[in-house]
Amino acid sequence: MTRTSGGVHELGSDVPPTVADVDRIAAHADPVVRNLMITHCYHELSRALADRTGGSANWCTFAVWASKQVGQTIRQEDPARLLERLLASSPETRASADLLVRALRLAVPRRVADDAERLVRQAVVATARLDAAADASARGNLKVFAEIAREFARFLAEFPGDGSIDTFRAALRPGEPPEGQRYLGQAFTRYHRAMTTDDPKERAELLLLANVEIGLHEQTRLQPEITAALEAPVVDPRDLERRLFDVLLPGNRVVKWLRRALLTVLGRRTAVRLAAGQLADRARALARRAVTEHLMTMALPGGEVLDLGVDLVAEYPPLLAHLANPELLALLRTVDPTPDSLRDTAARDWSDLPDRMHYIADLFRCHASRADLLDPPFTPEQVAELTSGRRPPGRL
Repeated sequence: MTRTSGGVHELGSDVPPTVADVDRIAAHADPVVRNLMITHCYHELSRALADRTGGSANWCTFAVWASKQVGQTIRQEDPARLLERLLASSPETRASADLLVRALRLAVPRRVADDAERLVRQAVVATARLDAAADASARGNLKVFAEIAREFARFLAEFPGDGSIDTFRAALRPGEPPEGQRYLGQAFTRYHRAMTTDDPKERAELLLLANVEIGLHEQTRLQPEITAALEAPVVDPRDLERRLFDVLLPGNRVVKWLRRALLTVLGRRTAVRLAAGQLADRARALARRAVTEHLMTMALPGGEVLDLGVDLVAEYPPLLAHLANPELLALLRTVDPTPDSLRDTAARDWSDLPDRMHYIADLFRCHASRADLLDPPFTPEQVAELTSGRRPPGRL
């Protein structure tokens, strides 16, 4: 089998990604292409482990769709569109824009004033620092992949085989996350047992336990990047004021200077600054809402979109309706305040680790047997482009 220097499998490959493949993908310089490669690699790791554990979902299965969603933030697609919609539907933003135009009325040409609302929205989106949210999301995407996908690749290379799970675990760091890898060691021990048991219920509970353990490790590690992404949108009043002057006071540099001078002579500069500050405050709240809403959304196969701020609407699969594994029950008692129920699973604050884990634990349990989660996230044509190290065209 051949591979590219980017570490993406050739189409039709039946061998799971190796540690070297993961390392090559993690080293890719373009965060957009790297995210797409990461998502595809998670899919291959997911399918390889599912083939050895009865076809049920593992942590990589869910990572495929989480990584695909994060890719939209990295590419700054949906957050910008959502912010535009929020600004357009906000009466407060329209009022602030009107106040600003009134303050500028003697310096703004009539044709610009008529289109001021749209121009103001464009200026806000341009200064909302959505790029900072994208950077934080890309760092988190890489951080988790470089660590956890690498261990999945190592695990799949060693088992089944003559290796010992104790030898595998010895290479992991002891201790608690974010630096320790105790939960990873425990999780791969569960996966190893799930590969060998003939009891379907025991296997299902072992897989769920492993998935939640890796989820807890992952989410603890991601805390700084999640917080950074949520706090990234900062609409600075001075930056916004400069951008507004650029779009609302047209003309060459001399004309712009004359228009600003006119504002100063007329005593309107302070009013403009106050209006821009008020607009920045309101826009900042909407920008954070846009990023938050996007981060708290996950698209699944078949067009289903989960709103992570709403209680899950699903059922536990039969093998996981009533749990018996004592270690699984003990772990769920620490992360699930409403045991055996989907009540209050909605994550009210995505920056809060316990809030996230409550939702994630029940998500893993509800969708453990969902076969379409193992479907590829990209078309064969898109994978072919990735195999060549290029960003595929079309909707991703």
